[in-house]
Amino acid sequence: QVQLVESGGGLVQAGGSLTLSCEASGNIDSIKTIGWFRQTPGKERDLVASITIAGGGKINYKNYADSVKGRFTISRDYAKNTLYLQMNSLKPEDTAVYYCYANVFSTNYWGQGTEVTVSS
Repeated sequence: QVQLVESGGGLVQAGGSLTLSCEASGNIDSIKTIGWFRQTPGKERDLVASITIAGGGKINYKNYADSVKGRFTISRDYAKNTLYLQMNSLKPEDTAVYYCYANVFSTNYWGQGTEVTVSS
């Protein structure tokens, strides 16, 4: 199993920046993909960005939703077992609850979510 705890959400004005963090614990060496989804009321949870580990852990493939490319950056600090999402040039439409997730042996694990509100 993998446990995920997000932090860093909050209220920010349009054009501003926020960095989300996700601390992972448990069977983290078996994580195949780790990343961020977001969800607004009444809508499905959508992928924001992810890192897929390949090549025995030596290769990290990063994937971004078209809506955040060039504005958001996903990164991982292996020493701290922490995943980050640097969000720049935030827009009101980025307002959502952001969830960290990890895929281990075809099972998805989720954090509790952190709320991001971007005011216009």
